Amino acid sequence: MPAERLPFKKQLAYACGMIGWSIMTNLIIVMLPYFYLPPSNAGLTPFVPQLLIFGIFNLLSVIIPAGRLIDAMFDPFVASLSDKSNHKNGRRIPFMKWAIVPAVFFCAITFHPPVQHESIRNAVWLGCTLVLFFMSVTTYVIPYNALLPELADTAAEKVKLSSFQQVGFVIGIIIGALVNNYADLVQHFFNVTNRDTAVQYTIWGLAILSGLTMLVPVLAIDERKYSKSKPSHLHLFPAIKKTFKQHNFKYYLISDFSFYMALSIISSGLLYFITVLLPLNESMGGLLMGIMVLVSLWFYPLINYLSKRIGKKPIVIFSFGLLSLIFALIFFLGKIPLPPKVQVYTLVICASFPLAALGILPNAILAEIAQIDARETGDNREGMFFAVKYLFVKLGQTLGIALFAYLTIYGKDPGNDFGLRLNGICGFALCLLACLAFTRFKENRVDRS
Repeated sequence: MPAERLPFKKQLAYACGMIGWSIMTNLIIVMLPYFYLPPSNAGLTPFVPQLLIFGIFNLLSVIIPAGRLIDAMFDPFVASLSDKSNHKNGRRIPFMKWAIVPAVFFCAITFHPPVQHESIRNAVWLGCTLVLFFMSVTTYVIPYNALLPELADTAAEKVKLSSFQQVGFVIGIIIGALVNNYADLVQHFFNVTNRDTAVQYTIWGLAILSGLTMLVPVLAIDERKYSKSKPSHLHLFPAIKKTFKQHNFKYYLISDFSFYMALSIISSGLLYFITVLLPLNESMGGLLMGIMVLVSLWFYPLINYLSKRIGKKPIVIFSFGLLSLIFALIFFLGKIPLPPKVQVYTLVICASFPLAALGILPNAILAEIAQIDARETGDNREGMFFAVKYLFVKLGQTLGIALFAYLTIYGKDPGNDFGLRLNGICGFALCLLACLAFTRFKENRVDRS
């Protein structure tokens, strides 16, 4: 008996899962460097000393990639278990269900260092909690994304479901970016005088909200009813090997890795760019994210339409190219003869189209790659494809955060900001690399209905 088509309300329920883990991962990406290694004008306590390792790397630029690398090795293991699962409730939902509580808990306590001043103990604490958080959220994210090709049959349905997913992702970004705005409210209404404490209370609230939204697809979607994919019988390492043999997948990975590394550099630096380079109030971060998302939503129907008419590849290449130019302009923020708000609003609005396109299309493209591979090989390894993707996404995000933390050595404060400006040049180079790699991708445009 074929699987039933996923109704509209269930598609929205699926997107809710993206809101939840997007909030949590963006809390880590955006707030972690700012919380542990704040600029001098932030009103926060530095918790990790700016010690240099081998005379080159600071502590934060070593801790984050070390923790994420351990987690990245965990991705294929989760994917293999999920792909081979014979659970009565499906291959994906049971994993998602049990990952929610630990993800919420470890996200929140990551921002509770044991020593209330600069200390190596805080660095050790941060490394341990990050590993446990990333492993928990991975157990949710890999099965969640593997559901996409199983819940949508045609290319058009995949793009549509991926669009809803991306809306969830950007909503999560907005909510996560408003941490400082919420912290202002906590301080005002609850008479919390300490800024560090206000941020910690805020993150607990957002982490719990994340968990509740991650629970929505678990409760709303009957996997056995809407997905009829069969368990894979390949063991872990043969499954990984076969996944890497897919020709298109290699170029997809290079582009994805470069893009997410660039995006993490910019996400980690957002509050620094606003408060140091321009300078504006840190509460502008949430407002800017909101504007970018609202503008990008206008492009969603256009991206869906163009992907049917001209294919996904030209849109992705154009988006990488435009985004590389936008990142290059970060180097000149505060030096352009325009008011600071005009500078930052212009960049945000121009970035809306490429970020919308690169949010919607890559997951739809990967779902097609996994589905084509399943037809050709007879083996359903959707989870493994998404696991390998997120292995490279995490490596990219980790190296992006690490590179940002490293470049702060060369200046992160007002009047000493060269390290922050270098991040724009790095983002430019990475997006250009992603653009060049994706030109080698061979798009299958047979199934676009």
